[in-house]
Amino acid sequence: MTGGGRRSARSRVKSSTDVNEDDDAIRRTKPNSKHRRDKSKDHGNALRILGANFKIMIFFTIVAALIIFFLVSHLITPAAEEAQRPRVVTPFPAPKIMDLPQFQGEHKESLYWGTYRPHVYFGIRARTPRSLIAGLMWLGVKDGRYFMRHVCQDSDELSTYGWTSHNGRDFGHQRLVDQDMTLATSFLKSKEDGSGYGGDWAVRINVQNQGWNDDMQRNVHLFFYLADEDGNALSFGRDIFDLHENSLLASGLRTKIGGWQLHLKSKADLEVHYSGFRTPHIHNLSDLVQQNLASQFMRFNRLQLPDIYESSSNILVFQISGRIPLETDIVFVSGTGITSRVEERISSLAGISLTNKLEEKQREFDSKFENCFQLADKLDSKSITVGKAAIANMLGGIGYFYGQSKISVPRNSNVKSRDDFLLYWPAELYTAVPSRPFFPRGFLWDEGFHQLIIWHWDLHISLDIIGHWLDLINIDGWIPREQILGAEALSKVPAEFVLQHSSNGNPPTLFLVLRDLVNGIKKNKFTATESNEIISFLRQAFVRLEAWFQWFNTTQSGKEIGSYYWHGRDKSTTRELNPKTLSSGLDDYPRASHPTEDERHLDLRCWMLLAADCMDSIAELIDKENKPGKDYGSTAKLLSDFDILNQMHFDHTSGAYFDFGNHTEKVHLSWKEVMVGNNHAERELVREVLERPELRFVPHVGYVSLFPFMARIIPPESWILEKQLDLISNRSILWTNYGLRSLAKTSSMYMKRNTEHDAPYWRGPIWMNLNYMILSSLRHYSLEDGPYREKARAIYEELRQNLIRNVVQNYHQTGFLWEQYDQKQGKGKGARVFTGWTSLLVLIMAEVYTEI
Repeated sequence: MTGGGRRSARSRVKSSTDVNEDDDAIRRTKPNSKHRRDKSKDHGNALRILGANFKIMIFFTIVAALIIFFLVSHLITPAAEEAQRPRVVTPFPAPKIMDLPQFQGEHKESLYWGTYRPHVYFGIRARTPRSLIAGLMWLGVKDGRYFMRHVCQDSDELSTYGWTSHNGRDFGHQRLVDQDMTLATSFLKSKEDGSGYGGDWAVRINVQNQGWNDDMQRNVHLFFYLADEDGNALSFGRDIFDLHENSLLASGLRTKIGGWQLHLKSKADLEVHYSGFRTPHIHNLSDLVQQNLASQFMRFNRLQLPDIYESSSNILVFQISGRIPLETDIVFVSGTGITSRVEERISSLAGISLTNKLEEKQREFDSKFENCFQLADKLDSKSITVGKAAIANMLGGIGYFYGQSKISVPRNSNVKSRDDFLLYWPAELYTAVPSRPFFPRGFLWDEGFHQLIIWHWDLHISLDIIGHWLDLINIDGWIPREQILGAEALSKVPAEFVLQHSSNGNPPTLFLVLRDLVNGIKKNKFTATESNEIISFLRQAFVRLEAWFQWFNTTQSGKEIGSYYWHGRDKSTTRELNPKTLSSGLDDYPRASHPTEDERHLDLRCWMLLAADCMDSIAELIDKENKPGKDYGSTAKLLSDFDILNQMHFDHTSGAYFDFGNHTEKVHLSWKEVMVGNNHAERELVREVLERPELRFVPHVGYVSLFPFMARIIPPESWILEKQLDLISNRSILWTNYGLRSLAKTSSMYMKRNTEHDAPYWRGPIWMNLNYMILSSLRHYSLEDGPYREKARAIYEELRQNLIRNVVQNYHQTGFLWEQYDQKQGKGKGARVFTGWTSLLVLIMAEVYTEI
């Protein structure tokens, strides 16, 4: 458009009026003779011809210049920009996985709308960068005071909340208990004749009380909102809402879905008020509504929205007030044309019709749960209830995000930036999340564990999520480990955790899922169509997986062949008892006391074995010839060599596997007076080293020590396997009645704080993801011929029962799945509503494990 504008401005020629004026001037020249007149006439004609030719020449010169400008600006400039763009923020140069036909058409449309806003108690959006979004707020009552509920947060002190049913696509049911009030939210999608792209959806909100007497508490104030992230103006249905005459709340038009309408249907006696806002900032909507309510209350002593809206409002908030018990249906219909059967579709998504559809969807969920996991004959009803909550919250916690990650400017690079960060390219991510209140965004190493569950439920959703993650690979083969995309996601992250560092990796757990899928094809677990789709996916993904593998194999490799170490540890810290290894996913798990390039990290070696073995299997499946330097089979053979492993990591004295590095045990934190500013001293915990470190094994038994066991490198007949089983089952080391603790009681770091403010994290508590991996290997060895199979079987059975019993008991006592569990009493710890990898419980219940 710029080129065209310049062309029209700069290529004007004289008009016919201008030419006529020139002719008149020539004619007005005084003639002396006929000859002179003829000569003047000829001269004038020549001038006119010359002038016209000159104008034509100028015109074509300008056109040519503009064409050259267009070519330069549209062809050469992007290439130049690409050349100047830092590699760390340059996309991988290959076709996107999400461009595959299997992710287009009906599949893409069927997932268009969803509960893809896991950070709020109830939210809906489309899988598109700039969406219409909807959500629910309500006023909770505590100690006689009102509090706004909207964004999931522990400070709200809800007794319980979460999905009890969710199929990941078009249905979900959630229960939230706020003091003495119980809200149930149900979501249903429908695609009918006349619907626009993505179809229609309905929300049912049911509110019950627990025997209140206070009139203040018998009223409920719900706030349902609709916002347009594109900033498009939304139209109110009418200024005064009379639900008996007209149920229309709002309407609008969007390119993708056509015309749309939002309706409110209820038999209850409701009062509806509204506000409209014009703002690009949707992530602080709670504050806008609260300020509105406070202003109204101070001016008029009324707890209601003012029934006014700003010009061209892109956010509409509807206050729905009534007496408890209360039930209301909110219906969104798209494609509202003249012949789109709008009234019929609204009726089908409200009242008794909606009730029937929700009940049918609930029956389908229950039936699919049993078909997938077959728990009816294995567990009691209390356990099955928790299993359903686990899968429902995993699926209900899937979100859609769009934005740009902030990447720390790489050290020792020539990159110039005015800030301390670079922006990744704008990207979308469809992903499950670990925890709605604490971690409502994508985490790379968590996602592999999430997909171990999800692919069993819905293969196509799982492939979609994995494809989105792999499309985030940059030209060097690196994926940012934590995805903070968009203002809403950013609002939940402390500033110190926002920047992503391109030198740091994260366990490549997506290979766990890919290995499952490859093995599933080999064992004919999928239909022919599913197998073809998986193979098509792997063909498109292979070049990206190669780049990812090579990034690990080069940037995280150690000094010795077959050794690796996690980058990103702080070598100069004076505050941490043991420098954290965040990139490993195990955060404060004790490593070598003094980070150096001599380190050998046992867990990363085993992750690389998984990756190499999986790449070899994928290459074989898709008939991809291994190129020189990319012989994954040889790499897997090297990393699974039992003798080399033992030389590098096995300590014969203790019979355990360890990291290797520059280490001393004589490190502690002590209080010191530290000068702050010119004349102010503060007491701080400072790290003290009382002994010179030396290259040695890092003698801490824990999850890392068991990675060779989890990777099944140990032969079933080896005496070392018995040693591993002894470590696992020893109550003085790792065993508890609630699961395996992350670090041995005998470790010098057991339950030690890493700093004044960092409580022990992976230094004792029980974590479900690695207990699942250990269980998987216990079951493997219990089925292998060897002298220790019965011992492995007995440990497996007891550990599985302990894990199930403890998580089920905690859920029924507290209403939540937890991030970790206390090793002394089994109580839930860390983040509650942690329905990420803790949901692996459902696979443990079903005895479904990863295979090699």
